[in-house]
Amino acid sequence: MFHIRIFNHYVPLQYVILALVEYWVLVFSVYLAHLIRLPEVEVSVLDYNDPTALKTNVFAVVMLCCTLALGVYEAKIREGFSGVAVRSVVAFFLLGCGSLTVLYYLFPQLQLGRGLLTISAVSALALCVLVRALFFLVVDSNKLRRRILVWGNGTKAAEVVKNIQDSGLQKYLQVVGLVGPSPNLHPELPAELLMEIPGGLAQYCKQHKIDEIIVALDERRRELGGNLPLDELMDCKLSGIEVMNSLEFCEREIGRIELKSLDPSWMLFSDGFRYSGLRDATKRVFDILISLVLIAVAWPFSLLTALAVFLDDGTPVLYRQTRVGLNGKCFDLYKFRSMRKDAEKNGAVWAQKNDNRVTRVGAFIRNTRLDELPQIYNVLRGDMSFVGPRPERPEFVKDLEKQVPFYSERHRVKPGLMGWAQLKYPYGASVEDASQKLRYDLYYTKNHSLLLDILIVIQTVEVVLLGKGVR
Repeated sequence: MFHIRIFNHYVPLQYVILALVEYWVLVFSVYLAHLIRLPEVEVSVLDYNDPTALKTNVFAVVMLCCTLALGVYEAKIREGFSGVAVRSVVAFFLLGCGSLTVLYYLFPQLQLGRGLLTISAVSALALCVLVRALFFLVVDSNKLRRRILVWGNGTKAAEVVKNIQDSGLQKYLQVVGLVGPSPNLHPELPAELLMEIPGGLAQYCKQHKIDEIIVALDERRRELGGNLPLDELMDCKLSGIEVMNSLEFCEREIGRIELKSLDPSWMLFSDGFRYSGLRDATKRVFDILISLVLIAVAWPFSLLTALAVFLDDGTPVLYRQTRVGLNGKCFDLYKFRSMRKDAEKNGAVWAQKNDNRVTRVGAFIRNTRLDELPQIYNVLRGDMSFVGPRPERPEFVKDLEKQVPFYSERHRVKPGLMGWAQLKYPYGASVEDASQKLRYDLYYTKNHSLLLDILIVIQTVEVVLLGKGVR
């Protein structure tokens, strides 16, 4: 895929174009609904002096957010077009119409009125599914696949190839070949990809239509010792062929930072890991506003949850646990109790799948994330942010910092109620899981912004509805 960087976050250009096209399709569907339902009423959805224009924009934005929340675009990679179609139906009729109904109840002046919502939703679904089918037909074309040349044939090169395969990116990226600085090919790399470049590198890339060169050498000193043809790579770069290292490639394509390729100098000099007072202030305002909205909406669920926990297993209803926050400072995190009172009589242990310490009510409130509602108080206090790496227990952090390189760097930002790692990786319950999730936490720490926070909040809806990553 081609990516553009918006507020430090890499966004697939194809999906940006698709979202813009779908926005106008949604606008047209409202106009079409007026023609069908109220042909005698003249409206202009493009004239912003017309009240219908505001209602139309609200409809289009809500439907786009619901589409993103249910992972409709990413479903093509994981589930094929059938997954896109099914999720589109749920996004428009269940989540979209449900959200608009609540919004219309709160703000009646935004209602489309007189049955227009149903007609708009039906026409929007039909048109958007058609647009998505045509879009993926074009995007999946082999002619649009980016052709990549990997400079390296060792461990890092093998990681690049494996990441492309595991992430389903081979539909959009084609590894044309591997240029090995040494005769020893990594055993996981296919021998047929190993090649020698006859003549100049730039000329070869032009002849074979190479779009990008990924530098994936195992040792940094090899680059300085003559194994990296700097002049030839510079010729390629000045000829319009993108050149980047394997770490940046993985960050851009998958949204994570590979620990095996990471070194302190890259963190220090890379474009990221920066402090911004304005960003922190904006984030704090965002946290408070979202928290207040959640309190207003979720207080009945909190009362019912507290009552259910009490009836099932008595008091205490709330569970207080020490977690590690910003810059390693500890704080008390609050949750509705989902485990037995004696769950940790032998000390802190990782939560396991189908954990027998979880109560009957606890299993339900964990699946629905109701157990985490008291953490809104932590957000209002400033211990946590609404979005950020999940806070871990100090007992585990002490061991993880010894076993996982750069683990302490995730504490450079406030922990969050939801996070980038929770979207991209299942529940972590081991040192290996913590290491895998750290790759995504470091991506967030490096690139966090208000835009990324909003995207995480929207996409977390899918995690909650489908019960992903629950233990």
